[in-house]
Amino acid sequence: MPLTFGTAGVRAPMGPGPERMNAGTVALVATAVARHVRTQEPAGSTVIVGGDARHGSAGFVDVVAAVLTAHGLVVVVPGSPVPTPVIAAAVRSRGAVAGLMVTASHNPATDNGIKVYGPDGAQIVPPTDSHIEQHLRTAEREGVGVPETGATGARVDPTLIDDYVDSVVAGLPAPARPPRVALTPVHGVGGEICRRVLAGIGVDDVTLVPGQERPDPDFPTVESPNPERPATTLRLRGVAEEIGADVALALDPDADRCAVGYRAPDGRWRMLDGDDTGGLLADHLLTTPLPGSVRASGSRSGVPVVASTIVSSRLPSLLVPARGGRHVETLTGFKWLVRAADPLLYAYEEAIGHCVLPRVVADKDGISAAGAWCAMVGSAGRSVGAGLDALAEEFGAHLRHNVAHPLVPGADPDAALRRAAERLGSTGTVTPLDGTDGVRVAVPGARAVIRPSGTEPLLKSYVEAWTTPRPSRSDREDAGRRLTALADRVAAAITS
Repeated sequence: MPLTFGTAGVRAPMGPGPERMNAGTVALVATAVARHVRTQEPAGSTVIVGGDARHGSAGFVDVVAAVLTAHGLVVVVPGSPVPTPVIAAAVRSRGAVAGLMVTASHNPATDNGIKVYGPDGAQIVPPTDSHIEQHLRTAEREGVGVPETGATGARVDPTLIDDYVDSVVAGLPAPARPPRVALTPVHGVGGEICRRVLAGIGVDDVTLVPGQERPDPDFPTVESPNPERPATTLRLRGVAEEIGADVALALDPDADRCAVGYRAPDGRWRMLDGDDTGGLLADHLLTTPLPGSVRASGSRSGVPVVASTIVSSRLPSLLVPARGGRHVETLTGFKWLVRAADPLLYAYEEAIGHCVLPRVVADKDGISAAGAWCAMVGSAGRSVGAGLDALAEEFGAHLRHNVAHPLVPGADPDAALRRAAERLGSTGTVTPLDGTDGVRVAVPGARAVIRPSGTEPLLKSYVEAWTTPRPSRSDREDAGRRLTALADRVAAAITS
């Protein structure tokens, strides 16, 4: 099956054939984007194009640049591998009409892909994606070939990186007590740029994890370059322990996501999930605004908005109004989060994606999130563990259990979802999600969201249970039992 253009682009294993990433399919995708852009914008309009350090990325950038140039567009490239947020920021700062980033984010080393940004610097949404898909199918029928890439005509502008660093540094405060940091880019492209940003706000004591500090498209020290997985951050936690760090940070390979670790009360280093990180950052950003943020600019900008998704914790719905903000829940994906409402202060997703400077990067950005986290830890006057305890005291403890449930080969995820919903009807109240495939299951003191993956034959479940404020130990244990019971029922409904 040929590559299908999704809501932000394409991603697939590399190799020959129409269903994989190769020079031919990249040329088709670039042609589709170029034709769409030219229906909206005149010749001579600027498009920003970049890529990470994955296998094939440099060559794919050349192919994209050659195609766009042939369609009368001015292509600007950074001239070296860059994090995804650099391209997203440059689209907006340079007044470009689009941006294309060659990356497969945290996918395995065998994959690559292309993300597409609109003139607002955000990932594209309908109907733009369907228009590009139509152009893609037409280009396939026409048999569009791979252009000559020896002289693409692209303009190399390495100051795209400098401008990004300067903008992020300008948007972050210097912590009162700069923390000691252990950092890994997990063999990706974010390490040095993140270190520059941290240095710009006065955080100079940064140790990169040996063996993972430089880009390597094979990701040789990890089974998966996804920092959500505990094994991926094992070396990071070891370095944090060794150097007596205050903060542990893990970027994914294109540096648009950031996982953070802390020393737990038992002395061990643990990584927070996206919801714990999001709750702490939301609390901090609403009470201690970043320079130039909508909160810092005063009431004239309106009530500040914090956005999270339908699969994220319910905590922000309690916390944000209590801090004078407005909480908005969106569909999954930053293409929706950054468009939640104005004025947007902060957006996050449970999959360790954070947008802390929406005026600079209208997308998730692991590097600016790392800087905001260091500023918070260095100025909070309390430990991360104490911050988590304080949120539980005020809003109740929130326990989560998120699982991907593989389906049998050839199974239809939509049919599996319908069967699971029917089986869960006796468990609690089952309602369909608005605007997307999936269901929500509600029982007293707990809830679950189940939705198809969209890219793999599996269903994802997001189960949460909670306590009342000021929970006792027995309250937490009761919530844990509710969590386990609902998670087990969901798993049985999906797999039986």
